[in-house]
Parts: sequence; structure tokens; C-alpha cells
Amino acid sequence: MKILVLSTLYPNAVQRRHGIFIEHRVAHLQAAAGDEVRVVAPVPWFPFKNPRFGAYADHARAPRNAERRGLPIVHPRFPTIPKVGMTAAPWLMAAALARPIAAVRRDFDFDVIDSYYLYPDGVAAALLGRWFDRPVVMSALGTDVSLIPEWRLPRAMILDAVERAAHVTAVCGALRDGLIDLGADPAKVSVVEHGVDLDLFRPPADRAALRREMALDGPTLLSVGHLIDRKGHDFAIRALAELPGVTLLIAGDGPRDAALRALAKAQGVEDRVRFLGHVDQHRLPALYGAADATLSCSDREGIANVLLESLACGTPLVATPVWGSPEVVRVAEAGLLVAERSDAAIAQGAATLLANLPDRAATRRFGERYDWAETGRQHRAILAGAVAKYCLPRSVGQHDARLRA
Repeated sequence: MKILVLSTLYPNAVQRRHGIFIEHRVAHLQAAAGDEVRVVAPVPWFPFKNPRFGAYADHARAPRNAERRGLPIVHPRFPTIPKVGMTAAPWLMAAALARPIAAVRRDFDFDVIDSYYLYPDGVAAALLGRWFDRPVVMSALGTDVSLIPEWRLPRAMILDAVERAAHVTAVCGALRDGLIDLGADPAKVSVVEHGVDLDLFRPPADRAALRREMALDGPTLLSVGHLIDRKGHDFAIRALAELPGVTLLIAGDGPRDAALRALAKAQGVEDRVRFLGHVDQHRLPALYGAADATLSCSDREGIANVLLESLACGTPLVATPVWGSPEVVRVAEAGLLVAERSDAAIAQGAATLLANLPDRAATRRFGERYDWAETGRQHRAILAGAVAKYCLPRSVGQHDARLRA
């Protein structure tokens, strides 16, 4: 089978953290049966590379072509239009990708388009599938169900794309239910959970030595993620004020850095909060391994990578009850799910868990259920089914033509 992957979230040499989970998923999809895979990862067009333009300059510096983990990748540009871009984005993306995909097809006659994130990527993929006469499988990841459909036109376009798609996967049951509530056909939507790299994310060989090296001598909490409001690091800082003697590690960078540092000072906990900045993925296991528990204070997630990474390292969770989180934090070994997203609830949840931590080996065993290899096998079976359904009518039509002849 020849699979064309389409996603704006695929990482590149400039945006190295961008959608690493999709790269893992695609790599294990390819490994499941040795299929041929090409990746089309469009990047918004921007004319200037000067760093003073921030994230926009990253788009300009992204390579046009690359190879990652042995997979060929092209990064075509697509236009975005301020203010009207929300509704125009799928059409602009599809139009911009038509020629690059036609070029890919000249030596890679793909069987199926495998698209990640429903809007604008999935909607654009549905248009491209129609233009290139190929089946499309789409994957819902989070805000493409929990947030974007709040706008009428994007919701209509998502539902139209779902209807045209051969199948849709969601990374958790809550997203599947949300998509069905919007009007999607239940028969077309399946859950294929994300996985975690169980070789990279694993308990430390000597946790006591690791904690000494990091100068951690008391209860330690960890909060991981981009420093934006949605991740809820501010909730973690305010909760810390109710947890005397506890240290909080914050791994991540982003636009809320200064505000969060100011909040820590205002709460009187600046001496107990360590802002670690951006942490490369290969250094994250040590942080999870050293922490006693990981806080996930997000207001919406599909299944957050942080949840699975922490469990794989043997570190239990204190998580807000949003979307896929209750599906992960459902047993004592996984940690504790708080009743609501509030400072008090998170503080109480952390205090309760720290007073009665589960066995870290049991937490690791539970985390091992989230295996990228199994994710790849499940997703590959859905793609194969889409190709088979697409080919069947053609085979029947060819047979009928021969009979008529």
C-alpha cells in the first residue's frame, strides 16, 4: 500500500517540537506492514526569515524538502489570510497543494490520503481526495472537535469532509462522542489511541541518584507543556501556594513565560518553582523520573502526550477532567483525576496523591498499554479497509463492463 500523509502539524528542522506525536504515529504505521509512505506537510507562507518576526519567521525558514526517519517529506507553502483565514484556509490549502501532490504522484501513485487534524487539514484532504480520486482517512486530535466546530461554517465544512471521508479516527472516546454529537455517522468514526515511545520514556535506573543530581530533596511536581493559557501552568503555580514544602518544575517555553514568573512571585512561591525553559524530548524522561507526580491542568486535550509519557516513566498524574484525560487516569496506578479545573481542586488532588503515591512499577505497567506499535497496526488496518472499499466498486464495474462486452 502507498500512503500519502497530509498534516500541517508534522515536525520539521525549524519546528522540531511540532507534532512529534504524528511523526511517531506515521513511523509505526509504516513499520506495521512495510508500506511505502510519503509525507506532505504544508507550511503557511511568510516572506521574511528574520527572527524578529518570531513564529512567522519559522515558517519561512522551514525547508522545502526533507527526510526524517527514512520518510521523504515535502513542505509546500500555502497562503493564509488574516481575519478571513478561518473559513478560507481549507480551500487555500487544497488549491496550494494540488500541484505539489500532482508532482509527488508522478513517481508515487498513492492509494490513500492519511490526514491528521480535521480543520483545515482534513477538509483540504477531502477536497484533494475528490480531485485525485483517492480515498481519505482523517484523524481527530483535539481542538478540531472540542473548539473549532463552535464556529458555524467550519463545523459545516468538517461534517461535509467527514461524510466524504472513507473513515475517521479519534485519539480518544470523548472526541469520537463529540464528533458524533456534531452529526457524524457513528459507523465512520473509530477510536485509535496515541501511543508513547516505551524505550525512551521509562523509569530511571537509579531514581535516588537522579534526584540528588537535580538537587531535589522533597516532594516534587512537574508541569510540562508550551507556556500558554490552555496548558494551565498558572493553576499549577496557584495550587503550589497551598502545598508547603513542595517543589514545582515547569518544562516549556512560550508567550506566558514572564506572566507565569510574575505569578509565582506574587503567590510567594518563586523559590519553589523552577522554570526550565524548552526541554528536548530526550531529556524529558529524567524530569518525569525525578518527579513524584505530574500535573496536567489543561482546559482541553485529546489525549495529551504528557499523560502517556509520565505513566511510561512510572510517574502518576494529577489531571483535570477534560476530554480524553478521564480515559487515561481511570485506575489508582495512573494517579488522580480532580473533580474540576480549579486551584483548590488541583491543590487537594496533589496533596492527596503525594500522601499516598502508587507503586511506580505498577504505574509503568499500566502505561505500557499505550504502545505506538499497536497504534500503527490499528491505524494501518483502517487505511487498508478504506483502500479495499474504494477498489471494490471499481472491480465490480470492470467486471460488469466485461460481461456487457
